[in-house]
Amino acid sequence: MIYHEPALTERSSITVYGCAPDEALLFDSLAPALGVSVTITTEALTEENVDLARRDRCVSVSHKSPISNGTLLQLKRVGVEYISTRSVGFNHIDVDFAASIGITVGNVAYSPDSVADYTLMLMLMSLREAKSTIRRTDAHDYRQADVRGRELRDLTVGVVGTGRIGAAVIDRLRGFGCGVLAHDIRPRPAAEGVERVDLDTLVERSDIVTLHTPLSTQSHHLLDRRRIDRMRPGAYVINTGRGALVETPALITALDQGRLGGAALDVIEGEEGIFYADLRGQELPNAWLARLQQMPNVLVSPHIAYFTDHALRDTVENSIVNCREYESRLQHV
Repeated sequence: MIYHEPALTERSSITVYGCAPDEALLFDSLAPALGVSVTITTEALTEENVDLARRDRCVSVSHKSPISNGTLLQLKRVGVEYISTRSVGFNHIDVDFAASIGITVGNVAYSPDSVADYTLMLMLMSLREAKSTIRRTDAHDYRQADVRGRELRDLTVGVVGTGRIGAAVIDRLRGFGCGVLAHDIRPRPAAEGVERVDLDTLVERSDIVTLHTPLSTQSHHLLDRRRIDRMRPGAYVINTGRGALVETPALITALDQGRLGGAALDVIEGEEGIFYADLRGQELPNAWLARLQQMPNVLVSPHIAYFTDHALRDTVENSIVNCREYESRLQHV
């Protein structure tokens, strides 16, 4: 469904793909003030609909659907030079291939508080066995659990990735009085009260390991079988970054064997085509996800940590700004 296609003006123009209704309202309200006109479609970007962008140098895309190299070639054919992805991560686009054919890919920044708040919620829910408790009470079983919860102030949290989101998580942890370890591949100054350590030390000393680093060839399976095996008995894994940061079969094995206390996963390997879809009454095509959801000590949510009204406004505004600034740079070359 296409919401509208405005007439060309002197403004910069962009085509917005995979646009949800709430996003469309923001594009409509913000674009005129930013000097941009927009063509909006609910359809994800594919080879079949690239012609919608024929008159634009810039497009804005969602992170929810992968963009094939064939689609990138077709975008180049119709004259697109810049893609603004409405996400922090790039793993749905082959950025190197895009660059090789003359297309620049930019990402957006949005409120880190959205993911940071959600991360703390997942930690607390994991420590208090919230999934099992809610399942029992939904079944009208109001007995106390056999195992008591744990208090965050008694634990050490290891934060992997200390960019905007990781730093926001650390800020929130201060209020709980827990120990905080941090690791980042980039040299960053340690925040007050935070001990910066190498990754192996972090997994060995942490009761909770939370992941906030971008996915790349270097970070793929950052938390692999070797590191999972070195985690403290009863430790928890929290992942609101990208699914492939964790070697999922190794995580499942450690949980099955009772070596870990639990996991809370907002992302998982192979989530594409599953998360954001209604699969009620269907067999899950991802056996890892099916197994994890059976476990009473594993929380799974469908990649929604970022999903707040504040973050949405940031995402839309910054996607428009990215495209406008690209056009402006061309005019000054």
